[in-house]
Amino acid sequence: MQFVKYHAAGNDYLVYHDNTPFECSLQAISLVCDRHRGLGSDGILVPVIEPGERLSVRIFNTDGSEAEKSGNGLRILCRYLWDQGIVTHEPFELSTKGGKVRCQVLDKGRRISIAMGMATFTKTERHAVEVDGTHLHLFPVSMGNPHCVVFVDQPAEALARKLGPIIEHLPLFPNRTNVQFVQVIDRRNLMVQIWERGVGYTLSSGTSSCAAAAVSRRLGFVDDQVTVHMAGGQITIELDDEYNVLMQGPVCKVGRYWLDQECLAQIE
Repeated sequence: MQFVKYHAAGNDYLVYHDNTPFECSLQAISLVCDRHRGLGSDGILVPVIEPGERLSVRIFNTDGSEAEKSGNGLRILCRYLWDQGIVTHEPFELSTKGGKVRCQVLDKGRRISIAMGMATFTKTERHAVEVDGTHLHLFPVSMGNPHCVVFVDQPAEALARKLGPIIEHLPLFPNRTNVQFVQVIDRRNLMVQIWERGVGYTLSSGTSSCAAAAVSRRLGFVDDQVTVHMAGGQITIELDDEYNVLMQGPVCKVGRYWLDQECLAQIE
């Protein structure tokens, strides 16, 4: 099996680059993504090019589960499609399980702009809960995939690793959730630490950036353009009055990888 690896603000994906259909079990996907026993990544992207050049993608997390949408993953896929000559600098449409998005490759593939769709909020926008002895207010929001925004005085990796897996599995989220620990720096800047559903602690996330910005704007904390600062880098988010989200951020190509069958033979 062949893959091409990219990272988007430290969030890395393997793009499946082979002529054979992608047929991997949950165990095989986890093994390929394993950073010690496999190629290592935060997930796998499987591009699907249908008749008439209709473009879609399947997105797999490191635990083998399939995600509805990934902002960083979509930017990486756009760069891959551009590298393969399938798209140009002209805008194009891409389908995901979480809905269609409008994409454009900028700066010779080094930056990607994506209209991510509308952020949607639950009827009960704030949930007060006790998590591991800590009183928190949770703000659920969907970007086509589930998110939970938590405002804290100082987001930190240790906090995300401690509380993220607990919040991910709360009964409030029947399909689990991505979790963002957010500090409002000023009206144009957010600091965010991320626990990603099906992956774990993550250096950055595109849809998490969208979710954090959308909830912050809805609460009146920020303006309509926000820079989200994460451990892996920065993403710019723009929102209109209906909470349609435009995301722009970096992509870097890492290299091409060949997976030997001996790797998959480790599965018992």
